[in-house]
Amino acid sequence: MAAPLSPDALLDALRAEGVNVIPYGDWRTHDRGNRGAGWGPINGVIIHHTASSGTESSVELCVDGYAELPGPLCHGVIAKNGDVYLISAGRANHAGSGDADVLAAVVDERPTPDPSDSNADGNARFYGFECVNLGNGNDPWPEAQLDAIERASAAICRAYGWAAASVIGHKEWTDQKIDPRGFSMQTMRERIDRRLGHAPGKPVPAPEFEPFPGRDFFKSYPRSPIVTAMGRRLVEEGCSAYAAGPGPQWTVADLRSYSKWQRAQGFSGSDADGWPGRVTWDALRVPKV
Repeated sequence: MAAPLSPDALLDALRAEGVNVIPYGDWRTHDRGNRGAGWGPINGVIIHHTASSGTESSVELCVDGYAELPGPLCHGVIAKNGDVYLISAGRANHAGSGDADVLAAVVDERPTPDPSDSNADGNARFYGFECVNLGNGNDPWPEAQLDAIERASAAICRAYGWAAASVIGHKEWTDQKIDPRGFSMQTMRERIDRRLGHAPGKPVPAPEFEPFPGRDFFKSYPRSPIVTAMGRRLVEEGCSAYAAGPGPQWTVADLRSYSKWQRAQGFSGSDADGWPGRVTWDALRVPKV
């Protein structure tokens, strides 16, 4: 039975993992526990998107909640610049009811089934992080924000001795939700597991990703497994314009898909023309083939 972390232990775990934590207001005592609801045993972490924009307004929303769902709505709010606003250390209204079969899979650290029931209390069993994003599939997920999701999740996992299989998206908990939208939870779990292989506070060796082959490589319309690997990553990140595939032959579909990825990274105009550049290529993290 995993007891909740104390406020100090939670703060220390996040900071030890390199998270830029901003304790917010009365976060140590701001929770739903005094309403007679349970908190614990703890079994995992759920990642959400806020469906809002702007750091200050998003933090305030998660702190206060609204008439139908009072706050806190999570334990930490992850801003686009990677800052994590710590707003609660106790029970929070973030997960709601979900599938007990999913909970059992998380406890066993095995792949989760598709959720279909609402027969388990997620607020009692999961830490939750709300990430500032509109959740429309077009709002960018900057690398600083993804890195903070990775670090915050790894911090909780490391504190309990869990693997990344203990981290799920809200949409993996209940079929009533779509969050987080815009990045792959499986890819995020791979990132978390890589980080968990190393002691907190120490640099993680760079995983094996394809180096940028140069823009001219793509403008020659190559046929290469690199193109396939790139296309698969674009699909994972929700930037697909493929009718079928992706495949090894560079096509207009690859160009359009990569343009979506460039726009998701905040580029526009001629900087989002679909021809890969080093910055967006490095952010895509294409596995080495």
